[in-house]
Amino acid sequence: MRKLANYAFHGDSLKGMVLAMISSVDMMLESKFFKTKDEIESKLLQLEVRNCMIEIIKKREYKVMNGGEGSYGSDFLGVLIKAHNDADNNQIISVDDLVHECKTFYVAGQETTNTLLAWTVYLLAIHTDWQEETRKEVLNLSGQEKPNPGGISKLKTMSMIMNESLRLYPPVIGILRKAERETLILPANLQVYMPNLALHHDPQIWGADVHVFKPERFSEGISKATNNNVAAFFPFGIEPRNCVGMNFASTKA
Repeated sequence: MRKLANYAFHGDSLKGMVLAMISSVDMMLESKFFKTKDEIESKLLQLEVRNCMIEIIKKREYKVMNGGEGSYGSDFLGVLIKAHNDADNNQIISVDDLVHECKTFYVAGQETTNTLLAWTVYLLAIHTDWQEETRKEVLNLSGQEKPNPGGISKLKTMSMIMNESLRLYPPVIGILRKAERETLILPANLQVYMPNLALHHDPQIWGADVHVFKPERFSEGISKATNNNVAAFFPFGIEPRNCVGMNFASTKA
């Protein structure tokens, strides 16, 4: 499943999702009705989400089977549907697995991205100088037009601000890992908790101004900001078990 996710969230695949992200934001801005999760009972909500996903899956399968589309799509859902219809029985994933993966990425991706955006907007509201700098950068690059896949990677100031926001207020404040087998320093079945929040606020790594919002500390990249200790900054985990949706979340935000 991780191999499928890695393929779906590869850089080139993400470019095709940018327009869908923009369309989703447009729909949200134009909508006058918002339904909160508290308004629906949990079980009914789960059933509604499952039925909605299955309906979307069937629509994509129908288009391919009837010649309307040449593939199930290049996004993560398309990759999962392709695996569900794989000719090799050993590679097939069930509908339940498919729905579960979608729900996992939606819930995890939605909440963490919302947290990142909330803190970033809060920090920019306080530090209006950086708000003005990033506004100028976006306008210089895109003008009044909507962002395009090629332009997002050129937003250096925005990237610095996002990294500093992730450093100060990471969406996930700790990562738990389990040693499946004995290693040189860890016994088998030992659970290791890595508090990234503590490392992100360590003055020995970041300096005396560790609690200050200073995006410029990332002006020369993460390696320079961490004094060549890149493992001190891991809001999305650390390779090779980092979050596969890292680039997707950053692009979406």
